[in-house]
Amino acid sequence: MSAAWRCLLGACLLTLVAAAASSSNPFAIQQSPADPCYDENGAARRCIPEFINAAFGKEVQVSGTCGRPPSRSCSVVEREEKPAVRTCQICDAADPRRAHPASYLTDLNSAHNLTCWQSENLHTSPHNVTLTLSLGKKFEITYVSLQFCSPRPESLAIFKSMDYGKTWTPYQFYSSQCRRMYSRPNKAAITKQNEQEALCTDGHTDLHPLSGGLIAFSTLDGRPSGKDFDNSPVLQDWVTLTDIRVVFSRPQLPRDLAGAGREEDPSAPSSPMPTYFYAVGDFQVGGRCKCNGHASRCLKDKEGKLVCDCKHNTEGPECDRCKPFHYDRPWQRATAREANECLPCNCNLHARRCRFNMELYKLSGRKSGGVCMNCRHNTAGRHCHYCKEGFYRDLSRPINHRKACKACDCHPVGAAGKTCNQTTGQCPCKDGVTGITCNRCAKGYQQSRSPVAPCIKIPVVNPTAVVSSTEEPADCESYCKPVKGNLKINMKKYCKKDYAVQVNVLDMETVGDWAKFSVNVASVYKSRGEPLKRGDNFLWIHMKDLGCKCPKIQMSQRFLVMGTNNSGSERTGLLADKNSLVIQWRDAWTRRLRKFQRKEKKGKCNKA
Repeated sequence: MSAAWRCLLGACLLTLVAAAASSSNPFAIQQSPADPCYDENGAARRCIPEFINAAFGKEVQVSGTCGRPPSRSCSVVEREEKPAVRTCQICDAADPRRAHPASYLTDLNSAHNLTCWQSENLHTSPHNVTLTLSLGKKFEITYVSLQFCSPRPESLAIFKSMDYGKTWTPYQFYSSQCRRMYSRPNKAAITKQNEQEALCTDGHTDLHPLSGGLIAFSTLDGRPSGKDFDNSPVLQDWVTLTDIRVVFSRPQLPRDLAGAGREEDPSAPSSPMPTYFYAVGDFQVGGRCKCNGHASRCLKDKEGKLVCDCKHNTEGPECDRCKPFHYDRPWQRATAREANECLPCNCNLHARRCRFNMELYKLSGRKSGGVCMNCRHNTAGRHCHYCKEGFYRDLSRPINHRKACKACDCHPVGAAGKTCNQTTGQCPCKDGVTGITCNRCAKGYQQSRSPVAPCIKIPVVNPTAVVSSTEEPADCESYCKPVKGNLKINMKKYCKKDYAVQVNVLDMETVGDWAKFSVNVASVYKSRGEPLKRGDNFLWIHMKDLGCKCPKIQMSQRFLVMGTNNSGSERTGLLADKNSLVIQWRDAWTRRLRKFQRKEKKGKCNKA
């Protein structure tokens, strides 16, 4: 007989349990600081709930209890080195002094308060009697023990459930006939290949005395991976359960009835035949509330269900998942070496949700796998760490600022796209367009009316090429005299001209020997003959005059144009030649020209 089993017979059960607890990492006794889940520096560390009898005070469902109706039962008590003794008793559920309810299985038991549950007599009912205990949540257990008030059963089986009684798995068998009763060999060897296999043993039948005594099942005893529990998911699963079921299959028959002494109950018949029943005084399940190393205690929630008081950014009944937004690495059970706390995703304060990506986690060297979802504040990227399309970084603010990204505001016509440089904010401009938002024409370019090419090159006129081939080349200096360089305006010049207007020069094209300028008339100060209106118009200048720069005109500039009407010509619009006054506009001329208008109305031009 092993020393462990000899110990189980006596009062050293608590010593055995304590030894089992101290030898297995997940059940080791811990000191309890202010918060056992963190050290004195605030760093996370593994923490586990206290080791308890998880069955204490819990309701046990039994398949049969004596006392309904009242019944008489007799048994033979075997004693070492003494004659067997018959005892008889009455079981009456209506009489508290003679009742043996299921609540006695898990109440407080001591030498001075021995209460026993008792089954019905087995000669009138099936030998199978079932005890079912629900723990209310997942526990990691070290042992299951049964303290008997009757002879220990010859055969019994322990089952466990991990899904609150929906399915059951064999946990341990006891029988002197393992193959016949449970189709299993007696005392099979445990290896790493069968660590989750329920074994059968007949060792309980060798214990004395048969009446009373203890049967205890240690979940980790003899399991090869028990010393490396942290790294054995197989054993972690093996010790986990929500419910336990014990099935008594056959009673233990007395070995010798001939030597039995006189009955202790004087009211019993002269030769009563013994009856068979099961009686248990204490049903214990030693273990810890399963919290996977992320909680130091279990509490009842609002619905009265037992749940772990989770730490390390975990949640769930067993702290078996990471809290929302803490998915930067996968959930893991805490170990003695590593707390494996769940880490928050790095989203630079721009996202409230994230997800875990295993591929990224592996690529990062198993450091970070969080991916931010629905980045706000115009940000984008796995960590919301850059600006989305159409925005660029404001380097005067940190990336986690709500206004870290500014809108590009690219000009809808001048820009080639909406995406600007992430650092400078420079928009991609079309040819001839410049500015950080592409909102103006570059030097040497002028505005056009085309959305495809909003800015076109200003044409360069070669003076020697603009002179008509039908005319002999002329010297520009003598050709333009005497008006060249005369940029002054006065009443006399005003009166001699047919029109005086302020124009914006927009575009130019050549039509034969003429240059046709598209202009916008901003103001009309004089209009003799056909009235001129503000708005778009044309200004015609002969290429010879333009080549000699009399008049001189530039694109995208404002000019005062004073000239004669284009009467008798097919060209519509204004006409300017070497005798016209075409000078760059000055705002100071507005008052002077209005004054000339008033004098003309008073007839001053007739006198001039």
